[in-house]
Amino acid sequence: MPINGEYEPSPSQWVRDQVAEYEESGGARANTLLDTGLPIVIFTTRGNRSGKVRKTPVMRVEHDGEYALVASKGGAPENPVWYYNLLAHPGDIMLQDGTEPFDVEVRQVSGDERTLWWGRAVQAYPSYAEYQEKTSREIPVFVASRA
Repeated sequence: MPINGEYEPSPSQWVRDQVAEYEESGGARANTLLDTGLPIVIFTTRGNRSGKVRKTPVMRVEHDGEYALVASKGGAPENPVWYYNLLAHPGDIMLQDGTEPFDVEVRQVSGDERTLWWGRAVQAYPSYAEYQEKTSREIPVFVASRA
């Protein structure tokens, strides 16, 4: 079910361009992180303060139909803004992996489950391990499941 409301594109031009191209092509184009060749997915959520619709590309970390959303922000000391959107609206999220978006619910994982998903994330995108070394915060991991 579409998330209703005003869409506000990312302030980052490359993110705006990637989301637009990905959606226009049904995931056939702009489906990798820049020139890495590594696949991405797009998730849609509602801004925790603005209430506006937001779309974010993240690395594709999929296992048995579930997806990890890794709030790495490149190893910055703070979480990405979208982290707070997921906390505020965990049941009002869509994910697109290919042609059609679908509803998901997310939950932040911890303990052994986080360790398992973190390993999957690092396998899909090895730079996550470097990002964790750059920051003192434990990088949050969410698991998105079809609603």
